[in-house]
Amino acid sequence: MLDKWVHRADLAESAINERHAARVWGMPRTNLAYVAWPANTKEKLFVHWHYWWQAHYLDCLVDAARRRTTKARRDRIRYTMRGIATRNLGKLTTNKYYDDKAWLALAMGRAGKVRKIRAPKALKPLEDNLVAGIDTLTGVLPWRTGETFYNVPSNGPAAIMMARTDRLDQAMQITDWIFDNLIDVDGLVMDGLRMRMHGPELVRNIHPYCQGVALGACLEIALKLRERHDVSSTEVETWREAEKAEEYMRYIIHIRALVDAISRHMATPHGVIDWDTGDGDGGLFKGILVRYLAQVAVRLPDDSDANRRTRKKATRLVLESAESVWNHRLEVDGLPVFATDWTSDARLPQNYGIGSSGINEIVSVVRVDERDLSVQLSGWMLMEAAAKVAEFMAGERAEFTGRAV
Repeated sequence: MLDKWVHRADLAESAINERHAARVWGMPRTNLAYVAWPANTKEKLFVHWHYWWQAHYLDCLVDAARRRTTKARRDRIRYTMRGIATRNLGKLTTNKYYDDKAWLALAMGRAGKVRKIRAPKALKPLEDNLVAGIDTLTGVLPWRTGETFYNVPSNGPAAIMMARTDRLDQAMQITDWIFDNLIDVDGLVMDGLRMRMHGPELVRNIHPYCQGVALGACLEIALKLRERHDVSSTEVETWREAEKAEEYMRYIIHIRALVDAISRHMATPHGVIDWDTGDGDGGLFKGILVRYLAQVAVRLPDDSDANRRTRKKATRLVLESAESVWNHRLEVDGLPVFATDWTSDARLPQNYGIGSSGINEIVSVVRVDERDLSVQLSGWMLMEAAAKVAEFMAGERAEFTGRAV
C-alpha cells in the first residue's frame, strides 16, 4: 500500500510542477505556481498569484521533499521561497491578512526543517508579526489589519505556528477561544465572530479547513504539554491523576470530539470527505482538512482506547477520500487532474482562459473548477496525506510520532 500512495503523490507533484510551475517574470532561481491551468496572459505574468495559495504550494513541495529529499526538490523549495518574496514586492509582513501570513509562516517553518535547507531570514519577522497582531481586547487575531472580524482561518494556523515555536501560552489562549465560542450543535467549528455595535455576531459558516486547523492546533498543544511534563506512555495513567493532566486532556478530548463530528457530518458513510467547496479559495479547504487528519492519524498519542479509535477514524477518512479522488481523476499526458468534488468525476479544463481576446475573456466567465491551482493542490495534499498515513502504517511510527511535520 505504501508504494501505491508514494507513486500517486509523486504523480500529483509532477502534475503541478509541469503545468503550473514557472519563474517569476523570467528571473533565474525563482519559482511560483500559476494560479490556473491552462494559464491566461495575466496569470502567466503573475498579475494574479494569491499569496496563501503559494504558501500551500510550498507546503506540498516540503511534503514531497520530506518523503524523499533530492537536490531538485530542495532547489524548488528554495526558489519558491525566493519567488514568493520577489512577487510580494516588499516585506512579507506588509500583507494585511493574518491568515495569509500564518500559512506562509507554517510552510517556511517546515521548509527550514528539510535537510540542507535553511529557513529564510524573513520567517522570524513573520512569526513575530503574527504574535504582535493579537488583539488586546479579544486575545486573538483579527482576520486582517484594522478588522473587527475574528476567525478560525487566521487563528487556527497562527496557533499551530505558535505551538510549534514554543509560544505555547498564546497558542492555548487562541485555541481555547475557538472552542469556547465557535462550536456548533453538531460539534463542528464555525467560521468566526464579528464584533458589531450591538455586540458579537457569530458567523456560522462551516468550512472544512476550519476543522483541520482546529485539529492541528489541539494536537501541537497537546504534544507540547506532554513534552513539557516529561510524560512517557507508560506513566500516562498515573499522570492523568495529577492536576497538570487536566489541560493536556482538554485538547485530547477536543481532538476526539472533532474527528467524530467530521466523520459524522462531513463525510459519506464510506468515509469520503464530501463538502461542497468549489473553486477559488474554497478549492484548498478539503486538502487542508486532510493534512491535519493525517497528523492526528500518525501523531496522536497511542495511550488509550479512545485515542486509538480516533486515530482509526482519521486514517479511514484520509485513505477513503484519497482512493475516491484517485478513482475519479482524469489523466492528461499521464498525469492526474483532480476533481473539486471528491465523490464525482473530474472535469477537463480544456482551453478555458487561453488567450487575451475579447471573446476569450467572455468565454472564461464559464468556470471550470478543476482549472484552479487550489483544487489541484488539494488533490496533491490528499495524496501526500495518504502517503504519510501509509508510511506510518508500514512501520515508520518512530520517525513521525511527536514530531511537527
